[in-house]
Amino acid sequence: MTAPRTKTETLSKTAKSYIQELVLEHKYGIKKEFSSRYTDKGLQCEDEAISLVNDVLGLGFIFKNEEHFNNEWITGTPDVNTNEILLDIKCSYEAHTFPFFEDEIPTKDYYYQLQGYMWLTGKTEALLCYCLVNTPLEIVEDEIRREHWKHFKIDEDAEIREYVEKKHNFDHLPEQTKVKVFKIERDETVIWEIQNKVEEANIYFNSLIETI
Repeated sequence: MTAPRTKTETLSKTAKSYIQELVLEHKYGIKKEFSSRYTDKGLQCEDEAISLVNDVLGLGFIFKNEEHFNNEWITGTPDVNTNEILLDIKCSYEAHTFPFFEDEIPTKDYYYQLQGYMWLTGKTEALLCYCLVNTPLEIVEDEIRREHWKHFKIDEDAEIREYVEKKHNFDHLPEQTKVKVFKIERDETVIWEIQNKVEEANIYFNSLIETI
């Protein structure tokens, strides 16, 4: 959804790059795999984060959504979708990436993501919830190894271990401090912009398919 650099363009450089990857996957089976310790934490901690949000906000009984939605333009699977609430979870990797003091959504992409979910589910508002939960032990151990390598340490260093473990443990924080909620209202103008952007993306995709 980022605006292109010039008025004569309809798609940003990032959007074009992503579409080019899709073309290679569609035509030649060349698929770009992506994973990182940040996304790994988000996936592994999703259930715990949903439980934390439920406890802090007192939402009653909420549970992870497994239903996949799609329409003519977009597709998606929101984290929580009940009759009463639409909610998506973002697990911050560490305290420095958690929006303690933010009044606006730190990452604009998530605003568009939630607009898409509201479009797909028919909801008029959604909650974007950032959560600060302890990092899984296997990821912490990997971070400890990284920190040792950074300091050219071969043998175990107790101070490095303690430093990393403290960065990824938030048991000392009050529960209500570990959840930051942004309420998003459905905006039909934004949904219309998403629809137009998808159509432009399809035009670009088809033009590339014909050239390779």
